[in-house]
Amino acid sequence: MNEKNKNLLLRFASAAVLLPIVLLLLERGGYFSAGLMGWGAAVCAAECYLIFQRRLSPPAVAGIALAAAMPFLPVWRPEEAFAIAYWALAAFFFAAFVYHLWAGPLPEAPQRVAGLLFGLLYAGAGMTALSVLRGLPNGLEWVVSALAITWVNDTGAYFSGRFLGKHKLYPTVSPNKTWEGFFGGMLGSTAGMFAVKAVFFGELSVADCLILGVAGGVVGPLGDLCESVLKRAFGVKDSGKIIPGHGGLLDRIDALLFNGPMVLLYVALIR
Repeated sequence: MNEKNKNLLLRFASAAVLLPIVLLLLERGGYFSAGLMGWGAAVCAAECYLIFQRRLSPPAVAGIALAAAMPFLPVWRPEEAFAIAYWALAAFFFAAFVYHLWAGPLPEAPQRVAGLLFGLLYAGAGMTALSVLRGLPNGLEWVVSALAITWVNDTGAYFSGRFLGKHKLYPTVSPNKTWEGFFGGMLGSTAGMFAVKAVFFGELSVADCLILGVAGGVVGPLGDLCESVLKRAFGVKDSGKIIPGHGGLLDRIDALLFNGPMVLLYVALIR
């Protein structure tokens, strides 16, 4: 078995093991789903910091802890979650700057502090949006919708790109992505929304499925490309090795970190 087929087999095997656990914790809701999202935020923040610094400094450890805590806020203190997050981020910013003022190296201090904030917000904000979404009426259904438009988009993009792809989408950032894969992924995310409506979430309208399917087909790939830019900037192939055949967790949920806030925004402002 060649390396490509071996990795594909590992991807399907790991997904088959992890997916039931993810769905079970999401179904339980409350602190169970918040714990899942907190774990995801912590792992993604750690992967970001290791990409930036190759090691975990004391402020990075604090950033990982804050990222893990953020998805719990909508469950623990829903009315005060935003204010608590604001003051926690402000305290983290000043503490990180003072640490690098003392520990150095001084020429790199602003960039290191910016990287610490970036990792915390990148990982924590996306997962916290999903936590907020889970706490809304029909929250489980909305979270499953966010997962569906992300995962089915990825599957549609993979197969349409593999068998039909000829025109490169953005070769400077991601050489393997094609326009055929992009539109195949958009078709997949839209079909995924209609599947969710048919099987799981009958309250969705046709407009909901079309809008979220098309939006997920744009926003999700943007999240993927943004993570690719991050890795290219630091000369990294994968964000980590936590999932066999998949690389790092950030490699697998980079699109979800964008789609989660997008679905929350749709529910809050339009639905």
